[in-house]
Amino acid sequence: MAEYFGSCLCGTVSFLVNGDFDNFYLCHCQHCQKDTGSAYAANLFSQSAQLVWRSGAGAVTSFTLPGTRHNKSFCKVCGSALPSTQDAGLLVVPAGCLDTNLSMAPTAHIFSSSQAAWSGEFGELPKFEGLPD
Repeated sequence: MAEYFGSCLCGTVSFLVNGDFDNFYLCHCQHCQKDTGSAYAANLFSQSAQLVWRSGAGAVTSFTLPGTRHNKSFCKVCGSALPSTQDAGLLVVPAGCLDTNLSMAPTAHIFSSSQAAWSGEFGELPKFEGLPD
């Protein structure tokens, strides 16, 4: 069984996921664009993995957009996205909050009809190892 460790940006919250992920979706829906401030959300999904809060469970809060199933858990201190358990026991883990290397590649783009006009293939853009001068 796989083990994945993760945490928030400020380090208040840390967690362990025991088990495997079923899917790794890049979601382009407008809700995910709003709550990430980016072109898409990168989330891992599992019906069987178990989430264990290692520290800071009291600093985890959740928001569900009224009238939708869109839910986001985050750290009350720094605002970092954190795992959440959805209806029917579905575990959703934002890929960026993992501290363990993930060998799984994204399995699909979802809600691509809502893709931001400015997102797309950027193979020709310059690349920098850090912040450009």
